[in-house]
Amino acid sequence: MEAGSEPREQTRFGVMEVDIGHRNLGESERRGPAPEPRQQIRSIGNRFFTTTSKRHLSILGTRTSVWADEAACAASAKALAGHPSLRDAYVELRGPLGAGKTTFVRHLLRALGVTGRVKSPSYAVVEPYELPSLNCWHFDFYRFTDPREWEDAGFRELFAAPGLKLVEWPEKAEAMLPQADLRIAIDPAEDESRAVRFDAYTPRGAELLA
Repeated sequence: MEAGSEPREQTRFGVMEVDIGHRNLGESERRGPAPEPRQQIRSIGNRFFTTTSKRHLSILGTRTSVWADEAACAASAKALAGHPSLRDAYVELRGPLGAGKTTFVRHLLRALGVTGRVKSPSYAVVEPYELPSLNCWHFDFYRFTDPREWEDAGFRELFAAPGLKLVEWPEKAEAMLPQADLRIAIDPAEDESRAVRFDAYTPRGAELLA
């Protein structure tokens, strides 16, 4: 498996076989209306804007799975790539160092038609990809520390533009980011398999779980 974007990331998987295409992986859940998120006023230079300090939003749907090996990871990415709703989605990937976030993104981009080298955005923060019918941006906020970079780099405009946004380490820039459509949380097990949870936070995200 290719190395991930984070330092010292290892993304080997075990050899247990699973049927990741089964429709009954995990279960969906619905919760009541979420409380209003608390707002903060943040300044950058002479510009002021409102950001969300902490989100408590309803999960519209959940699915769980197990990636026993890289083939399972690739198959899951290919299945997600087949959803038309992915075109303008914001998907965030969470998990510790070595979880396999970048590996999943690489398989997803390959499934969408990206050819050539898929570079890690660990140092560049963002890598853009242009396909005939899709624009895509792969972000890695692992080293994000300066809120001024958000405005200076034009990230606000990128997230407002049509296209797919894939974000690793969103918690590093959470106050700046819009609400994700789909969150993919990857949890490595001792046998090097991965327990994976998909949470939908918007109607588009719920469509991606279908």
